[in-house]
Amino acid sequence: MSVFMEAATAVVGTVAFSLLFGVPARFYPYCGLIGGAGWLVYGGLMNGLTAPSAALAATIVVIFLSRTFAVRERCPVTIFLISGIFPLVPGAGIYWTAYYIVTDELALAVRTGFLACKVAVAIVLGIVFVFELPQKFFTFAAKKQEEVDDR
Repeated sequence: MSVFMEAATAVVGTVAFSLLFGVPARFYPYCGLIGGAGWLVYGGLMNGLTAPSAALAATIVVIFLSRTFAVRERCPVTIFLISGIFPLVPGAGIYWTAYYIVTDELALAVRTGFLACKVAVAIVLGIVFVFELPQKFFTFAAKKQEEVDDR
């Protein structure tokens, strides 16, 4: 499957998760865009980087977009953050780790579990890096929204 088809699937999955998470319907397009952009970055970088490195870069994009849209729409960043990060969570790695433990393939369990932990840590670091940026850094989004509101 191409990276663009995977990104489109991530958009649909992100919007579906937004629905389950209780995000207001007017924010679905933003959530889908954020989830799709994150997966597009992740999928594009997987050919040249390791999974944790690609997850870090994709998380930075997801959090940057989440903070930008939160300022633009004057709403909490968690609306976009939790939904947008959904495609990057290493759920398959955790599943395969449990599977290998149950089937007594401990070497594979350790390998997949350690990779899932590295991806999870990369996601956390990406969140921390972008949240350390001052709020003033995202005022460009608010100014554009004010210009639209003034018209």
